[in-house]
Amino acid sequence: MRIAILVVVMVAGLSSAARADRDYPWCVMGGELGYSGDCSYETREQCLASASGRWNLFCDINPRVRFRQPAPPQPPRRAQRSQ
Repeated sequence: MRIAILVVVMVAGLSSAARADRDYPWCVMGGELGYSGDCSYETREQCLASASGRWNLFCDINPRVRFRQPAPPQPPRRAQRSQ
């Protein structure tokens, strides 16, 4: 059970780091996600599949991509010390 929880936490951490590297063109918006939404979809089909079955969500082009706004600056990463 501990290993399963560890794997889930690791995958969640890696996926959020991957999304921070660039702005994906499609966002799921609405409902509890609000206007900023979840902009982690490469294609419209991926976005629609994620929104499917959730009545208050819709897909739209990422506003940062639409208006060519730069991504917010990423905080500097700390160097890891080896012990």
